[in-house]
Amino acid sequence: MYIGRIVAVGKNEAGTLCALYRVSSRSFPNRTTAVREDAISIVPKPGHEGDVHKNPYIAYNCVRVVAGGQVAVVTNGSQTDPIAEKIAMGMPVRDALALSSLALDFEKDDYNTPRVSAIVDLRDDSAWLGVVREDGLEARRIPLEAGKCWYVATYEENRISAHHSDAFDAATAEAACDYILGGGRFAERVNPVTGVAAMATGHGGFSLATKDATPA
Repeated sequence: MYIGRIVAVGKNEAGTLCALYRVSSRSFPNRTTAVREDAISIVPKPGHEGDVHKNPYIAYNCVRVVAGGQVAVVTNGSQTDPIAEKIAMGMPVRDALALSSLALDFEKDDYNTPRVSAIVDLRDDSAWLGVVREDGLEARRIPLEAGKCWYVATYEENRISAHHSDAFDAATAEAACDYILGGGRFAERVNPVTGVAAMATGHGGFSLATKDATPA
């Protein structure tokens, strides 16, 4: 099943918070990541830089860590920055998620692609998912339990629901990348391109990791 881009929030069996993102693409698979200390960007691979002129939505910051390293924002588009900046300025997570999603709205491409967002907050051990579609907006705090993740995608599974959940026990950010690319039920979600994870560390803050999918 092709469900497009995916964001997820989870807790492993040890109760460690994690936010994950997967680029899945049929039209623009030649993408990878650029990692900085507190951010990750989705960018075209060398030789494919011109793709951004064909579709302006394929390059963006997909991860920002803010609030003194206590909050990780993970999304499928340019909403990453306004959500993160509003949280950094003190706005409640729910409000930053809902306001930024509503302001930017779904992507105005050929498919009216929804914007999907995930936030994990070490300050109160909370996790959030958001999606803005052509037909609605959701911003929800997720009742996570150890060993489980919830996800929302741009197509097909683009509503926040307990039905869109799976067992989750990645011990590291690197293992979480492997999981979102092809573990659990994500093994049945096709066209993976690259995976990203922000996992809480034992000493506060987040460990960031990325991994490109192995070409089929």
